[in-house]
Amino acid sequence: MLYYKKGSPDFTFSKEELKQAIFSVFNSLGQKNRVLVIPPDFTRFHSRAGELTQLAYEYYGSSLADILPALGTHAPVSEEEMDKMFPGVPHSLFRIHNWREDVTTVGTVPAEYVKEVSEGVVDYAWPAQVNRMLIDGGYDLILSLGQVVPHEVIGMANYNKNIFVGTGGAEGINKSHFIGAAYGMERIMGRALNPVRKVMNYASENFIKHLPIVYLQTVISAGADGLRMCGLFAGDDFECFELAAALSLKVNFRMLDREMKKVVVYLDPEEFKSTWVGNKSIYRTRMAIADKGELIILAPAVHRFGEDDGNDVLIRKYGYVHTPQVLKYVKENEDLQNSLGVAAHLIHGTSEGRFGITYCPGRLSREEIESVGFNYAPLDEMMRKYNPTVLNDGWNIVDGEEIYFISNPALGLWAYRERFV
Repeated sequence: MLYYKKGSPDFTFSKEELKQAIFSVFNSLGQKNRVLVIPPDFTRFHSRAGELTQLAYEYYGSSLADILPALGTHAPVSEEEMDKMFPGVPHSLFRIHNWREDVTTVGTVPAEYVKEVSEGVVDYAWPAQVNRMLIDGGYDLILSLGQVVPHEVIGMANYNKNIFVGTGGAEGINKSHFIGAAYGMERIMGRALNPVRKVMNYASENFIKHLPIVYLQTVISAGADGLRMCGLFAGDDFECFELAAALSLKVNFRMLDREMKKVVVYLDPEEFKSTWVGNKSIYRTRMAIADKGELIILAPAVHRFGEDDGNDVLIRKYGYVHTPQVLKYVKENEDLQNSLGVAAHLIHGTSEGRFGITYCPGRLSREEIESVGFNYAPLDEMMRKYNPTVLNDGWNIVDGEEIYFISNPALGLWAYRERFV
């Protein structure tokens, strides 16, 4: 059922309009006594989900029992991040999702179905896993909040990904990520319906339909005047996501008429602290970068590879190598077989040898960066040359050379028109 839909590329929600829209949705849902809110973590700060969480707390008050950030494999939200993303919301309401221990399997998508929708790329059953709180918490409303935007694993982020990955378990996350990576990011990114989404839709229809989940989906546009919310869609089924995805493609997908030869991406230090998240720079631009081109990543706060200690160890062990080598490693090594999400991440972080990738991290050494297969350049030197406070998003001329600058890779997807087929 669709509870609310509004948005267009030229529309902007004011704070008051947003409040009225959200409260109208809550009014239509009727009296609720025990509410769980599932927002994204701080790496999705720009989603405006923090503001939606504030409004839910304002509306439901003491009936809002718990807030469970959809961490997936990411690090927990710190108190400082809570204050910035969810100002005024009591810290005592927040719960930490442990993706290795806090989950239960609500059903299993048959291997035959997974093989069919993935066109034979993988042949295994997929466990639909969620945090136990969703099943055992006694909630009469579960609000899943977040931004719909192009995504490397599932084509377009959010909807039931927020449930099955954001509050999911190790096996479910690993296997879902590997489906997408093995199928091919270029065949998935920017597409609302794809093998990974079909698997999760199967799980939604067959295993969690009894849960009182309502999705609040935002669409955020980045322009010369900054970020603005241009769309809001609310519902309890695929329709609200489908509408949000259609709008997101209009405002978040940059289809270019020519390839980028040199790309400079800036990673906001509050948002990007690992290559696990920072590699959005790679997979969100790879369809736009020319053969033998160069990607330069300015990463002031990047200090590790994996968000999770175990994942960090595996990334350091195997490195960001080409896909055939990753698949070979998976076949030969039990630790990667048990961590297919890391294997998928390694595939996401390679250019397959088409273009060079130079990381300029604030808190990783040359030796560490080069050990995983990236090129290294000193951050201070590159920040002076490519000053993010001076460059404009899009085409720029620096020292007589044309570059393409991206101030936040999480907000879009870039592709050369002839490469997106």
